Amino acid sequence: MDTWKKSSYSGPGDGNECVEIASHPTHIAIRDSKAPARATLTFPAGAFATFLDGVKTYSTVTDFARFRG
Repeated sequence: MDTWKKSSYSGPGDGNECVEIASHPTHIAIRDSKAPARATLTFPAGAFATFLDGVKTYSTVTDFARFRG
């Protein structure tokens, strides 16, 4: 079973406005804290840092959403 951790930037109240991350020796998993039963995005352990570097180029979630289409 995965141990999910929420970001310290989770937002006000119950902190459900963020992503959660579960770390394993072989991969990193990410899910939406508002819909934890939905799809999980999984990266090989070494690829997660590359993903984060790419996301950091967007200043807001809206910018990232525009990129995704």
